[in-house]
Amino acid sequence: MSENHVSSLAFGQAVIGPPGSGKTTYCFGMQEFMSKIGRKVAVVNLDPANEGTPYQCAVDISELITLADVMDNLKLGPNGGLIYCMEYLEANFDWLQEKLAKLKGHYFLFDCPGQVELCTHHGALKNVFAQLAKWNFRLAAVHLVDSHYCTDPGKFISVLCTSLSTMLHVELPHVNVLSKMDLIEQYGKLAFNLDYYTEVLDLSYLVDHLATDPFFKNYRRLNEKLVEVIEDYSLVSFVPLNVQDKESMRRVMQAVDKANGYSFGDLEQRSLEVLMSAAVGADFHFTSTLAVQEKYVQPQEKTVEQEAMEI
Repeated sequence: MSENHVSSLAFGQAVIGPPGSGKTTYCFGMQEFMSKIGRKVAVVNLDPANEGTPYQCAVDISELITLADVMDNLKLGPNGGLIYCMEYLEANFDWLQEKLAKLKGHYFLFDCPGQVELCTHHGALKNVFAQLAKWNFRLAAVHLVDSHYCTDPGKFISVLCTSLSTMLHVELPHVNVLSKMDLIEQYGKLAFNLDYYTEVLDLSYLVDHLATDPFFKNYRRLNEKLVEVIEDYSLVSFVPLNVQDKESMRRVMQAVDKANGYSFGDLEQRSLEVLMSAAVGADFHFTSTLAVQEKYVQPQEKTVEQEAMEI
């Protein structure tokens, strides 16, 4: 089979993120949402650890290799096993190409493994994306992060570092997503307004907030340097998401469509408008982060840091 067998342009999303961030749930929700507006969607499961996926799977890596078989036969742990599986997929691109060639005219959702190292250090998954580009796939990476990390300043700095590293390593147009917005305050309150986290505003306030903790106070200089790197690149921002909210799904979909260059036709646009009108009434452009905050974040008294930011 020739390299150009998949000749026409195909658009899609490479859905990545750490374990538990909601990748499979996102693929299921986005498949349903797009199908309702008339887009032909094919979900490709590239995670050999996935079992019993809820979505209709068009291509499943488990037909080629599974993590359970690798761990059992090669006596590898889960991390080493996932790396082996991705390298095995690299060595069998013809299998993937043949499967994808049968889905001409579809929009693709690639459900990827959750091992962080595959998106920040190891080259196998990056090479899969590069090969897809050679087959005329136009992909955007959708990097899901559990929104509850925003409630812990130390973890949020870690998330920012991971997101930046992923953006630089994967080398795809990138949309970072704060998932599970409806559960954001399950583990605590936000120190700042939601737009502080989505737009990644002046992080010196976050460092100051961390310094009030006796443990993190000893690591202030380290946090300052990490924040300096993040702000020097100025690449990371987030789109909030609740997969149960149609308006939230629409915002993410449009951000991804902009990133990968997808342009839908008049019929799909009209279907989307009808769907959203039924979901949110006349307030179709209810898109601001402030509106998301009012919906999911309980109001609280302003902290000293918040008052300082408003000056």
